[in-house]
Amino acid sequence: MNLFNVYPRFNITLSKAEGVYVYDENDESYLDLYGGHGVNSVGHSHSIYTQRLKEQIDRIAFYSNSIEMPLQEELARKLSSQSGYPNYNLFLCNSGAEANENAIKLASFSTDRKKVVAFKGSFHGRTSAALNVTDNVSLSASVNQNNFPVDFIELNNKGQLVDALKKKDVCAVIVEGIQGVGGLDSLSEDYFSFLEQNCKEHGALLILDEIQSGFGRSGKFFAHQYANIEADIITMAKGMGNGFPIGGLLINPKIKAKNGMLGTTFGGNHLACTASIAVLEIIQKESLLNNVKQINKHLLKELKQFNDIKEIKGKGLMLGIEFDFPVKEMRINLLSKYHIFTGASANPNLLRILPPLGITVKEIAPFISALKEILS
Repeated sequence: MNLFNVYPRFNITLSKAEGVYVYDENDESYLDLYGGHGVNSVGHSHSIYTQRLKEQIDRIAFYSNSIEMPLQEELARKLSSQSGYPNYNLFLCNSGAEANENAIKLASFSTDRKKVVAFKGSFHGRTSAALNVTDNVSLSASVNQNNFPVDFIELNNKGQLVDALKKKDVCAVIVEGIQGVGGLDSLSEDYFSFLEQNCKEHGALLILDEIQSGFGRSGKFFAHQYANIEADIITMAKGMGNGFPIGGLLINPKIKAKNGMLGTTFGGNHLACTASIAVLEIIQKESLLNNVKQINKHLLKELKQFNDIKEIKGKGLMLGIEFDFPVKEMRINLLSKYHIFTGASANPNLLRILPPLGITVKEIAPFISALKEILS
């Protein structure tokens, strides 16, 4: 049997990982500035993280949501204290796409409407509803397309938002805290406030997709918190489990739950909750949000020396370095010659940087040195 070949892969087989480094089968080390799509938040094989999972798997690895789950309650308490959303409710699932799928469904349940407003350049996942609000029709099969009405509007365009909401038929506006796949663009703080206000005025729920930008990656727990706004639903995944599959929604208490409204077999299982609890513990214990801000400041200072850099997008350790030329060859060179993993995006000129949140100045220095040689 062959694998269903849908992934373009580098010809590298990884055998172990530790901290900000991954190692191939020949024990060659690579600096991981991409974290497997921004998933690795607290570092590879962190001792607290691995120990918690080992202890949990010896007790019980899985049972469905048909029984009481104290670990879910513990995760909810920790999220309550760290996320800035103390009164919201938590629903757990398995992935970012599933989180967005459930968020859209909840918004429709709550408003009894079905139209959604999304933004150009957006990526919200590969399941049916998530694809419908993703601005890339090539990812959708015929069965995924037009399963509910969606208006795609430009980032930071106030007029288009007002026009989209004025008929009061919109159940939700969904937006990424910082666009990931789209190329690290985001709403301005002023527009975030305008968006929050207009959603309230027109009875639409505001869904903040913090799947890649959440759990401290921006330097705040959620990227939209730079604008001092609150969303009605916040979706989470990726760094939430540091590699263990988990997703979740923080839900405004005005949205009432009822039996059967949402459901999942694997969501919120014992191992997933243990992984996320460990991530939150490490973020707090090691002051990782402060480290993200410090390393961001250092990186911005170092990158200013390069005249070839057109713009630096994003926040914290979710950065996009934009050039006037395609970065494909640069990425290949960084990986093959300098052993540094980086990421791409829909913008062919943009190099994406998503390292573990605890990376140090010393650990990131080889990336700066490599850029000096490549751009000289």
